[in-house]
Amino acid sequence: MTTTTPDHSAPSPAGDERPWADPDRPADERVEALLARLTLEEKAAQLSSTWEDVEPAGPEVAPGTNLFGRVGDLDQTARHGLGQLTRPYGTLPRPALDHARLLAERQRQITAQSRFGIPAMAHDECLTGFTAYGATIYPTSLGMAATFDPALIRRVGAAIGADMAAAGVHQGLAPVVDVVRDYRWGRCEETYGEDPYLVGEMGEAYVLGLQSAGVYATLKHFAGYSASMGGRNHAPVGIGRRELNDVILPPFERIVAAGVGSVMNSYAEIDGEAPAASRRLLTGVLREEWGFEGTVVSDYWSLPFLVNAHRVAADLAGAGALALTAGMDVELPDQRGFGAVLVAAVRAGAADEADVDRAVRRVLRQKVALGLLDPGWTPVPPALRAGELDLDKPENRRLAHAVARSGAVLLSNDGTLPLPSTGRIALIGPCADDVRTMFGCYSFPNHVLSDRDDLGNGVEAVSLRTALGTELPDVEWEFAQGCPIRDEDRAGIPEAIAVAAGADLAVLVVGDKAGMFGIGTSGEGCDVEDLRLPGVQEELVAAVLATGTPVVLVVSSGRPYAVGRFAPDAAALVQVFLPGEEGGRAVAELLSGAADFSGKLPVQIPNSPAGQPYTYLHPPLGDRQSWLSNLDPTPAFPFGHGLSYTTFEIDGLAVDDELVPTDGEFTASVRVRNTGSRPGAETVQLYFTDPVAQVTRPVRALLGFAKVRLGPGEEATVRFDVHTDRLAFTGLAGHRIVEPGEIVLYAGASSGDTPAEARIELVGGERDAAVLRRHGVPVRVERG
Repeated sequence: MTTTTPDHSAPSPAGDERPWADPDRPADERVEALLARLTLEEKAAQLSSTWEDVEPAGPEVAPGTNLFGRVGDLDQTARHGLGQLTRPYGTLPRPALDHARLLAERQRQITAQSRFGIPAMAHDECLTGFTAYGATIYPTSLGMAATFDPALIRRVGAAIGADMAAAGVHQGLAPVVDVVRDYRWGRCEETYGEDPYLVGEMGEAYVLGLQSAGVYATLKHFAGYSASMGGRNHAPVGIGRRELNDVILPPFERIVAAGVGSVMNSYAEIDGEAPAASRRLLTGVLREEWGFEGTVVSDYWSLPFLVNAHRVAADLAGAGALALTAGMDVELPDQRGFGAVLVAAVRAGAADEADVDRAVRRVLRQKVALGLLDPGWTPVPPALRAGELDLDKPENRRLAHAVARSGAVLLSNDGTLPLPSTGRIALIGPCADDVRTMFGCYSFPNHVLSDRDDLGNGVEAVSLRTALGTELPDVEWEFAQGCPIRDEDRAGIPEAIAVAAGADLAVLVVGDKAGMFGIGTSGEGCDVEDLRLPGVQEELVAAVLATGTPVVLVVSSGRPYAVGRFAPDAAALVQVFLPGEEGGRAVAELLSGAADFSGKLPVQIPNSPAGQPYTYLHPPLGDRQSWLSNLDPTPAFPFGHGLSYTTFEIDGLAVDDELVPTDGEFTASVRVRNTGSRPGAETVQLYFTDPVAQVTRPVRALLGFAKVRLGPGEEATVRFDVHTDRLAFTGLAGHRIVEPGEIVLYAGASSGDTPAEARIELVGGERDAAVLRRHGVPVRVERG
């Protein structure tokens, strides 16, 4: 173990003595040249961050904000340089250009205090768009997943990345690629659903889009966070190795292979091990098995949590040493376990400077790649140089609109939809006239402005009430709120009953208002005991349905609620997952018939608040076992379900070879035809099951999908090129294999509607599949 004595009197090298600033030199050479000159304090500074704008008395925008507060001012926190600036845009409601000016000032101070003029990387949240005041609010991730359209979500990532890059932000803390395991978990809305393949497809698309703009994406939360006991945030995780390996880890593995820049640890624990201090996860799996070369950043205050939540470290110095040794590179959002504490730990022999050097190399490599060490770098963000920073451009709004429309799911319809263009329609419900019920918990209004209604939303957004009035101006609309989102206030229900009873038709809009740590009904720290609608909304639904007036029930939520039991009495049932700033207009167009539904469920819709399936991805014992249990877990609407205003037929599933080597591939082809009178889009879904295996296997698992747009009478053939890597699983010996035997393939419109069937036989010996060569399933659509 070695230590370095700080020497701030040493002059800053210049000219030919600054090889790290020479863009013509190889990146690793530049990194080593700079690393060799840094003191221990300067190295530790590169692994640290600071949150300048945090207000301990403000809204709780991260777990511990009000508890921890700020470490200090930049003259102290960046006195040896700085690795990252935390949320320069996403903390306070300032005009975008004011944020840009302040960011430039802070970068000037950081580089002035660094002997070598090393800038900080700036990071911000970007889950439903750049979390900045006035930035476009896209649908939440669950709503993006419901599009089943990776190409569209790649465009979203690119648009968000372009805005962040213009603002001078280098890293975005998204996407969340946790796989939903319990619908009660508040962060369901932040995920891409309950199937690891869908999550991987959508997450990879977002990452490739964001990083195409020069902004590093951050995968979170590695790993197991979504499987917390009881669906409770930060609760322990008790899953076995097969669930971890075959369900939780695959999206991370896939997107690491695609070149993601950063990974963030999970807050939860797995079988007693805290991921922030897990060498098995952060080094063994992530780097040694998967070959990850980016940075690992801590979720906010994960290092202090090792002391006060997990109790695996006695103090902050011990927490910093544990995390560093495990493979953590950067502490966010400040410097509790790294920074000066880490310096002291190295000098005391509790941490090794070689581990510090390893992490600093990774940080500097990214700064080199971003051009932060180039001679021409300037602290002034591109938008500030241009004098304009519009974070809600018309093209962004059009994209947000397209996603909101594409992700809305028509669950059932007796012909009442589309809505008539005349007549008397009652519009009822707490989500009908409140635009914030369309935003996710990481949107700036719900994330930061939850207690600042006077500041508005920062973006132009119209409620469904306003949008329907514009879309159907000849309808006589009558509105009644009925009840609040979550308060047990029934005073408005009689008015809602009267309004519905006097109308030809009722549109009833219920669901969530997302927030943080109990402020909302969905979002981080907003978990639920069961899957009833919040507050007294269920009583409102039952009362309006009892009037006998046809009811179109619209649910705008961040999780699937158990509304399936209302389906038999509702004329139509629509599910949208927090559709963003353009949600009002998009849903109005869909209800009026000006646009067609094409969304599919990325999570199931349960029948009852309890007894629901864990998720669709369950083994045979997860199905209904009426002779073993009186509870029926059958969902009201299965994974992948979604109707439209036209009809489709899927048939003719065939394979090019029925005998496939365990180290081979095959092509499955299926026909889809629009049998209705309107143009529309159908998502053709390919599933498989392994009838006999050495361990229990899911009754259905998604292999691939393709969203196909067809005119009336038009048909297409969809070809899926499947490598047997997609059939791998963790066997009895604990490692991943491809096993010989029969595989049954199914194709259809959902996991519960698969009329087309085919079989293949995997032949040859059992194959070790520790390293996957193919994560995705390429799809070709041939028309005619």
